[in-house]
Amino acid sequence: MIRIEEVNGRRGTAAFVDAWWQIRAASGAGPANGSRDAAVAPLRMVVKDALDTRGNPFYQDADRALFLAYDEGRVVGRIAAIENRWHNRHHEDRVGFFGFFESIDDVAVAGALLSRAEEWLAHRGLTSSRGPISPSMNHESGLLVEGFEHPPVLMTPWNPAYYVPLLEAAAYGKVQDLLGYDIPADRGLAIPERIGRLAERTKKRTGIRFRSLDVSILEREAGKVRDLYCDAWSGNWGFVPPSWEEFWHTAKDLKSVLVPEFSYVAEVGDEIVGFMLLARDVNEVLRDVPSGRLTPITVFKLLTRLPRVRRGRIVLLGLRAEYRNRGLFPLFSYESARLAQETGFLGAEASWILDDNDALIAPMEAMGLRAYKRWRIYERTL
Repeated sequence: MIRIEEVNGRRGTAAFVDAWWQIRAASGAGPANGSRDAAVAPLRMVVKDALDTRGNPFYQDADRALFLAYDEGRVVGRIAAIENRWHNRHHEDRVGFFGFFESIDDVAVAGALLSRAEEWLAHRGLTSSRGPISPSMNHESGLLVEGFEHPPVLMTPWNPAYYVPLLEAAAYGKVQDLLGYDIPADRGLAIPERIGRLAERTKKRTGIRFRSLDVSILEREAGKVRDLYCDAWSGNWGFVPPSWEEFWHTAKDLKSVLVPEFSYVAEVGDEIVGFMLLARDVNEVLRDVPSGRLTPITVFKLLTRLPRVRRGRIVLLGLRAEYRNRGLFPLFSYESARLAQETGFLGAEASWILDDNDALIAPMEAMGLRAYKRWRIYERTL
């Protein structure tokens, strides 16, 4: 006897956020149950921000509804139905989205949740349900389908393996895969000498110079990076250029974990033609915060341990369209290897990368790198 209830307001949002721990405990997965799987509990304040229709700029052109599933009074699942109006105008589409999906291992629970979200989307004239996307492609995206043994890094989802058949049982099929590559400094970033010579020749030929991101003028830097980000990603599957307000909102959140000495822009003259932003993997600290609450002890852990974290995630990487076919990947790899040696970084995850992005995947695999995680975005026609 599954009951689906829509929740609203501050209390409803708090109950929706708290459901993560109740569901993972009921399923025996994640730190909520003392499980030793790879899950890392999210910070509650971060999830609340992603759902905040008043404070998060994403919702200036979007809306959402939150649903909880109950079985005999127990919370056994949750889902958010999302209408992203800006996405549909940009792509001239009528796609609806679902996100923040959690469920016990029960097809009836998952099916009831998905069905309720689909009803909400269909009522708004949307023709398909796509996800999990929480709440947009500029945030956490995809369901983990490979690499369950590896812990999630900053801003990437992790779910138990049984989530895959739950979605497939509800007639959801693959629409796009996203890949994650592990780049260890002792191997992946140790660029061969021939690549170094090629990089130096490319640097002279193109006149490119690199400089570190200047966090003292972060707002000005973010404005330049956003413009290039929109240009570099234009035409990519599912991409929607974020508004300045949305981009700046995310940039401010990342400021505390960004590694300025390992985040750089590439310039030709006064023009930024490429960039790479690397953030420390805060999840290495949050593994010891199973409650997800930002207490004084949690803040102390973050302040003292985060600066010592030597692994990260490449959260943004872009190259202006007219520079894509000029053999610049070895040059970027060489610069990253040099910075890894200077900063003592042990490696990073590059994610997420569209599985059909051959221009980026081919040179990475030529360096001996292989995808170690795969997330899948599903879709079902309504």
